Amino acid sequence: MTLLQTIIISIVEGLTEFLPVSSTGHMIITQNLLGVPQGDEFVHAFTFIIQFGAILSVVCLYWKRFFHIDRSPVPADCKSSFLRLIHPIRFYWLLFVGVLPAVVVGMAAKKSGLLDWLLDSVWVVAIMLVVGGVFMLFCDKIFNKGIEENLVNEKRAFNIGLFQCLSVIPGTSRSMATIVGGMANGLTRKRAAEFSFFLAVPTMAGATLLDLHDLLEADNSWATAHNLTMLLIGCVVSFVVALFAMKWFVSFLTKYGFKAFGWYRIIVGVIILVMLLSGMSLNMVD
Repeated sequence: MTLLQTIIISIVEGLTEFLPVSSTGHMIITQNLLGVPQGDEFVHAFTFIIQFGAILSVVCLYWKRFFHIDRSPVPADCKSSFLRLIHPIRFYWLLFVGVLPAVVVGMAAKKSGLLDWLLDSVWVVAIMLVVGGVFMLFCDKIFNKGIEENLVNEKRAFNIGLFQCLSVIPGTSRSMATIVGGMANGLTRKRAAEFSFFLAVPTMAGATLLDLHDLLEADNSWATAHNLTMLLIGCVVSFVVALFAMKWFVSFLTKYGFKAFGWYRIIVGVIILVMLLSGMSLNMVD
């Protein structure tokens, strides 16, 4: 991968990681447009590893929550002195509960080879963009019943984690799946979006570590100075871009909902499908 390819793909990752449009799907499409060879072990790993930069932006933006510097109210169910004592740990416990389903499903998909096959399929991305886009046109009316008093508890965290498992299919969008999962479990759009951001940290950190482990166990010929530099640049670029995109998204979603993202997904997905069906090459650098 060249420096220009790395920067462009990383910008796409940072812009789309927390938007309900599928960051992985957009990276796969962008890689094809830029002529990045698919099926390459390093390219697969790069797709996940640069997401580490984006998830660091969550920790940066919500650092008070992650390090418990804030003095947020103790939930109503924490009435005993013991529960009040462990309240700071509850945040991490809920993230652990929420990430469990994705760990099981993600590991199974990875070990079976299904995940690598999906990552090479632009067809899957395009179809899921359209399907997800159509769903998003109506999900605000279906699930927009959130109650401000509803907080994330173990049951809601686990259910949201089940929704997150859908994102193993490129083009689905982890962000969309988890936010809709939160809304389906009675959370407001803002609270569902914020928990989606928080849940991205253990989820994507785990995916990054798994890919690094696989890369280190495989042929180390990929670990050239150039490739390592591209990984570092990718993480930095995705971090900076995601930081701004995330702040904008919470405000936009709270005011306007999913419909605009739904139409965007449909338009992009249809364009890609038309190109594929007509035999046109997605590679813009041929």
